[in-house]
Amino acid sequence: MAAALDGIVVLDLSRILAGPWCGQVLADLGATVIKVERPGSGDDTRSWGPPFLKDENGEDTTEAAYYLAANRGKQSLTLNIASPEGAAIARELAAKADIVIENYKLGGLVKYGLDYDSLKADNPALIYCSITGFGQTGPYAPRAGYDFVIQGLCGFMSITGERDDLPGGGPQKAGVAITDLTTGLYSTIAILAALNHRNNTGEGQYIDMALADSAVALMANMNMNYLTSGVPPKRFGNAHPNLLPYQVFETSDDPIIITIGNDGQFRRWCDLAGAPELADDERFVTNPQRIRNRDALVALVIDLMKKQPRAWWVENLEKQGVPYGVVNNFEQVFDDPQVQARGMKIEMDHPTAGTVPLVRSPVNLQGSPPVYNRPPPTLGQHTDSVLKDILGKSDDEIAALKETGAV
Repeated sequence: MAAALDGIVVLDLSRILAGPWCGQVLADLGATVIKVERPGSGDDTRSWGPPFLKDENGEDTTEAAYYLAANRGKQSLTLNIASPEGAAIARELAAKADIVIENYKLGGLVKYGLDYDSLKADNPALIYCSITGFGQTGPYAPRAGYDFVIQGLCGFMSITGERDDLPGGGPQKAGVAITDLTTGLYSTIAILAALNHRNNTGEGQYIDMALADSAVALMANMNMNYLTSGVPPKRFGNAHPNLLPYQVFETSDDPIIITIGNDGQFRRWCDLAGAPELADDERFVTNPQRIRNRDALVALVIDLMKKQPRAWWVENLEKQGVPYGVVNNFEQVFDDPQVQARGMKIEMDHPTAGTVPLVRSPVNLQGSPPVYNRPPPTLGQHTDSVLKDILGKSDDEIAALKETGAV
């Protein structure tokens, strides 16, 4: 089967996470993604370890697990764009590309002639996606944007973490770089929309993506909780501000997640817990009433949940159709029968490690499924082939470029 983005060429000038995540999604969908890296060091995340991928002798390679997470499917070209020769090569590639992804600081590529206005003169159909912390406009535009900083700015840390009145309360970031990842996904959506626009009009365009914008948008119902009430939402720990019971509860042995989303589910839980009267209690009969009487209900649920072990709850909640979940560590995640049935873990051949374990794309297209034909590349692995196959450079020309330090 042909992949969805067969024939699309992406010049990926980005590094760290947001841009590379976007590039990896496009590569999974079949695009040819050329990852431009600094000679000698490459993407910063190559060294963001341990842990590092082990080679076939059990020794650390130079590829950190962090780097491996975001660079599957790409070709690595080492290129010094600060040199005239290197910048010229990048411009040649951009002239042949459909898409450019970059995450340099505001105006950082102008001096190399790699900004959108410079490149579109030779390639009017080019789709050029800039990813920055704060976008191309506004008072913060010149600032560097880091995921942690953006998590604070967008309100996420004001609603994440234990309640302020409980031990351990206070601001808390997410365990993964959610604003980078979200921006990478929004950038992919924007690029695909721009591709469709180009198919209809023949015109390329500039895309201005910002971590801050994506993060504010990601706050979803919390934004609306504030905008409709004028009251800033607060931290609820593992509880939910709008649904109840909806949090982690201790059983007689291990914790379990209860996620009751409607009054019928609440009634079934009450019957199962041996407290059917709670479903008819005027304080708890509807979800709004349960929210208004949160503390009273949570105290009762805590006591009732502790009467049985988790295995009992899992078996009976499943039978009664009451939503629940368990809290897995990552060993348990990849041992989970559902995760295994969906084939989320994949193995790919790797030039130094033999094989590398990876997590597949969650996108499931029946007619043009994702492709997994390239593992995350070693630094500069495809420099010669990109220069030969895409730009038609001769061996002598490549040798000359290497001599100058351009590649």
